[in-house]
Amino acid sequence: MNQMYQIRLAQYTRWIDLFLVNGVFGLCYWAYFPFDPINDTYLILHLTLNLTWLAQTYFLQTYTLSRHELSTEALLRRFLRALLLLALTITGFLYFSKYGESVSRMVLGSTLFAFGLSGSLVRGLIIYWLRNYRRAGYNESGYLTVGNCELGDILRQRFAQRHDLGVQHRGSFEFGSRTLEEELTRLESLIEKTRPDSLYCCLTTLTPEQVQGIIQLGERQRAHIRLVPDFRGFLPYQATMHYHDVVPVIDVSTRPYSNVSDETYKRAFDLLFSVIVMLLGAPVFALVAMAVKVFSPGPVFFRQERTGRWGQLFYIYKFRTMYTDANTLGLMHSQGDHDPRVTSIGRFLRKTRLDELPQFINVLKGDMSVVGPRPLYRYDVDMLMAASPVHFKKLLTVKPGITSIGQLKVGYADSLSMNLKRMGHDLDYLRKYSIWYDLYLIGLTVQLMVLRRGK
Repeated sequence: MNQMYQIRLAQYTRWIDLFLVNGVFGLCYWAYFPFDPINDTYLILHLTLNLTWLAQTYFLQTYTLSRHELSTEALLRRFLRALLLLALTITGFLYFSKYGESVSRMVLGSTLFAFGLSGSLVRGLIIYWLRNYRRAGYNESGYLTVGNCELGDILRQRFAQRHDLGVQHRGSFEFGSRTLEEELTRLESLIEKTRPDSLYCCLTTLTPEQVQGIIQLGERQRAHIRLVPDFRGFLPYQATMHYHDVVPVIDVSTRPYSNVSDETYKRAFDLLFSVIVMLLGAPVFALVAMAVKVFSPGPVFFRQERTGRWGQLFYIYKFRTMYTDANTLGLMHSQGDHDPRVTSIGRFLRKTRLDELPQFINVLKGDMSVVGPRPLYRYDVDMLMAASPVHFKKLLTVKPGITSIGQLKVGYADSLSMNLKRMGHDLDYLRKYSIWYDLYLIGLTVQLMVLRRGK
């Protein structure tokens, strides 16, 4: 999308959002107070909603998106982030001001919910209209590739497949054996003939002098210069660029998550989620503990040594599901539904995963996370270290979890092949990690618990 259309779309979306937030506020106030004229308190709230939204969307750059970033997911992510911040700001304003007790929580909550719903719907309609508009041949953007590299071919294939982006390939240029000035003159003639909006330059085949000349051409011809480096060798490791004085340095992250802030957010989420579960689930904890004690003589809790992050050993806590003399039967791995060591109440606890609830204590202690690869016995660790040491060592760089994608997909692993299969799913989790993905896996776990499909 050229700059003019991009600016117009941002302006239109901003005005639509302002119309929506004012419209839903008026409707919600009328719905709860149909015969009351709006008073000064709600006028102040109305003004605060508008000013806060405008300020936050400006600093968050909610409406600034390039053609290639423009998607339903990107629009919704930016909109919902701004909406969440708006809700927190307004809630804080009401809590610390004298107006808090005079404002109906239902009016405010309904306004924010209706604004979020209508704003999300509008963004879906915008993307739907824009894709069809571009498929019809309007709002096109042209580009040239300069230099010869594999990434240039990948770009051409991508744009050819994504008609909704409206990006046309208008030619290619490679530097020949002539002088730099002659080659740049030849490139400028091609630019004047094809009128591209962007030039994609393959850095692996260009010299610094050629790149500098191309940038000067872009300034004269009003074409965006896009430099294409080949980062594919280390892209999976979340590389970022920094400057040491004037020297650009690519910093390759070897952390299990993309950066330090991800790890901080994950720990904060683990603590908050664990506290909420233990407070709200206290009655469930008590009932399960009572059932274990009544239906099977012996201790309520079971403690066992497992391997955690960096190979450190720790004790995991669970509600006991086996008979106290289970070790005399000589079985090591769980034998599933037919395991003779499991008590009658233990089978129910395993099916519903309620036996794992005490592990929230491990999360609070810092030994575990809510979501992560399951902590293994010593003999499982030895087995995987012998079979696939490189991949397994990568799993040991993160805290083990109460639930994991490997546990959901595979369940208890009683053989090398099943352990390797479960490890493959857990390695995939490290590549996909986000707080939203953790919430998705927690949702799947709750579904499994309700359906009693734990394995």
